[in-house]
Amino acid sequence: MYAHPEGTVFGEVLDARVPLRFGTLDEDYRALRERAALFDLSSLGLIKITGEGAAEFAQRVLARDVEYLVSERCMMSLVLDEAGQIVDQVIVIGREDGVILESSSGAGPRLLAHLLAQDHPGVEIVDISDALIVIGLEGPYAWGVVGRLLDPELPALPFESVVDTEWEGMKLLFARTGFTGEYGYQFIVPVSDAPRLWAAALEHARPAGLDALELAMLEVRQPVVRHEASEGTSVVEIGANWLLDITKESFVGKEPVLAAFAEQGRRTIGFSGGTTVPEPGATVTAAGQVVGTVVHAVHSVGLGTPLGLIRIDEDLAAAGLELAVDGAEIVTLTSPYVLPKSWSVPII
Repeated sequence: MYAHPEGTVFGEVLDARVPLRFGTLDEDYRALRERAALFDLSSLGLIKITGEGAAEFAQRVLARDVEYLVSERCMMSLVLDEAGQIVDQVIVIGREDGVILESSSGAGPRLLAHLLAQDHPGVEIVDISDALIVIGLEGPYAWGVVGRLLDPELPALPFESVVDTEWEGMKLLFARTGFTGEYGYQFIVPVSDAPRLWAAALEHARPAGLDALELAMLEVRQPVVRHEASEGTSVVEIGANWLLDITKESFVGKEPVLAAFAEQGRRTIGFSGGTTVPEPGATVTAAGQVVGTVVHAVHSVGLGTPLGLIRIDEDLAAAGLELAVDGAEIVTLTSPYVLPKSWSVPII
């Protein structure tokens, strides 16, 4: 699709082949945290839901309340199955004739299959990923790239705003979103036109891969479903409660979620420390007693140390505790684990 530079490292993520790194992880990460990074998000599925029953259907299958989502707005939400397990974490984009759901990386086919399996009279569910593609842009100076490419007024749109606009005769959907705590934007463009916009954006931003994006997401505790949602784990254990609205009258998976809130169990919290990155499932101990396991861990460029998530007994899910993973000392953290530079850089 795009003219990726020689040496780009690709990998398989669920049902998609994605660029993991364009340079070293350090180079990709520094572009994201210090300047502006361009992301090939063609691995995100796009599914359009329309028809006279679209609003009711979306309200039922999405865990957050989207009753008043208008065509100029978007939001994140979980999609759950009947057992309350996470199917995917999506961005919901309001449109005049319905909504567009944007899947996580490589999860489009799974999300589509789940939606089609739901009872949906008067609703049309169409995978539009063959027609449209997503390009992402994040970083403390991403707003400057948007201003130079599109319109100086667009960078300052409120968070989760959506605008139909044009670039050199190309119609595109522009959204202010963000996964990493930095200024974040998305361009949803026709597949045939995407290489033109990609090439133009590269004149102002450096490409970065999924490894840097997911590291930065972890650093601000943005959930990455494929790393965290193991079978049998509830939304409450994961700590993704903010991606659902239990005050909604109903949604698919609500009853198991309510039951999970009432249970005493394990919770997920961040940690740093140790000399090596532990594997998922590694044992977490306190005073020699097993209290949990490692969920996911990586080496944090920003912290210069292993950083990850552990799932531990609820009464120990607090910041500042000294624990051990496979004998190595770690300390639990409060999020964000790295402060985004965008928090101190104004849009001018």
